[in-house]
Amino acid sequence: MKNEPRHDEIGNMKVARPGLDLPVTRRQTLIWGGASLLGLSGLRDAYAHGNDRPFLIMGFAKGMIVADPVLCVGCGRCELACTEFNDGRAAPSLSRIKIDRNLNAGPQGFSAWRVGHGNLGDGLIIQDLCLQCPHPVPCANLCPENAIVLSPVTGARRIDPERCTGCKICLQACPWEMISFDPESRKATKCDLCGGKPKCVEACPAGALSYASWRDLTGEVPPRNLETARLPLQRAETCQACHLPGQARNVRDTGVAIRGMFGGRHAREEGGGLGFQWIDLAGATLVPLTIGSVLIHALLRRIQKK
Repeated sequence: MKNEPRHDEIGNMKVARPGLDLPVTRRQTLIWGGASLLGLSGLRDAYAHGNDRPFLIMGFAKGMIVADPVLCVGCGRCELACTEFNDGRAAPSLSRIKIDRNLNAGPQGFSAWRVGHGNLGDGLIIQDLCLQCPHPVPCANLCPENAIVLSPVTGARRIDPERCTGCKICLQACPWEMISFDPESRKATKCDLCGGKPKCVEACPAGALSYASWRDLTGEVPPRNLETARLPLQRAETCQACHLPGQARNVRDTGVAIRGMFGGRHAREEGGGLGFQWIDLAGATLVPLTIGSVLIHALLRRIQKK
């Protein structure tokens, strides 16, 4: 019978109450939740110390080039100034600023008349620039030779020609396709802000470019390539700075992933794929699940007492 008396280990009689019998207390739930969080943090450190190829954690750049597409006239002088200063020749295809590819179409490719940006669209010419990405820097963390380093003057992400082997992996890694490849030197090239005095800014006759303090624009500029190269698992597991349990970005990416499972609209465009590991997913969901379970447990106990 459900309501028969029971005895504990020392012989005391316990009267069973009708309803739910919950052996787990709120205190135990909180202890287990806290221990899980500590375990995840410790496991994160263990991953970091047990791997020979950790994430390259880079500080923010001190500045960046900002463009105003409304003022751009598409003259291409910025591209010439860039390559003449950095490469010693006029070669717009090597330019660290990309204007030519947006003259006849928009950033997403060719478009019909008066649809999209460019001279064959609405006439707005978009200047593509290196965003000097914050950590994790896609090109730097994908480079197998660790050839993408910080400029000591500007903090810009620059390519060390002594280390670069011309494998072109960084070209695939950049979501905005801002890294060029020199077929003569067999080296990759990218914007390093010209030591704090960008030549493209100085050469622009329309004042469409300016050198400003760095800010994160990676979430504001639509990427050209969503299917960028993927970070190897053994390197992704060693991130120590960005993928902390409960981090806002992981919570957002988890929401995008869940919406994608149920056919959520634009889920793929928002998240670009599940880029974090299981430890991040646990960290992003464990805290709210723990709090929710404590509240539900308290509600059930209250109902049981009535």
